[in-house]
Amino acid sequence: MFLRYAKQNQFRFQCSHLRFETGMDFTTDKLRSLVHKWQTLIEAHVDVKTTDNFTLRMFCIAFTKRRPNQVKRTTYAQSSQIRQMREIMVNQASSCDLKELVAKFIPKSIGKEIEKATTGIYPLQNVYIRKVKILKSPKFDLGKLMEVHGDYSEDVG
Repeated sequence: MFLRYAKQNQFRFQCSHLRFETGMDFTTDKLRSLVHKWQTLIEAHVDVKTTDNFTLRMFCIAFTKRRPNQVKRTTYAQSSQIRQMREIMVNQASSCDLKELVAKFIPKSIGKEIEKATTGIYPLQNVYIRKVKILKSPKFDLGKLMEVHGDYSEDVG
């Protein structure tokens, strides 16, 4: 019953202005529900500069998945996976501005790209961008802000 109610009442939020301290983070209960026995936890972080001069630190989390005919319980990850994850994170984030990057966080497209790229080495599951910190933002310019968000003049309250 709760799920039906949640699906009917979906909200869409739009961010009009970011302060220096704001970012994105997983809740603790979601993070702890992902961790299970017999799989390897892979964490990676990377600093990324977007095209509109925001410097972000992105933290990625992933878990190894058992292969189809695997006998042993544990699945061990290699350092080449972490390297490949970092490269994909940098390529995805540095090629767009902050507004496009936030739009990529919502449907988990960066996590899906990382899963596809690492299937050749070792299959991954539950790949998420767990946390995003804004390290450095450009100077506040009202003209540029209105240029980016000028088409949202009506109040949808």
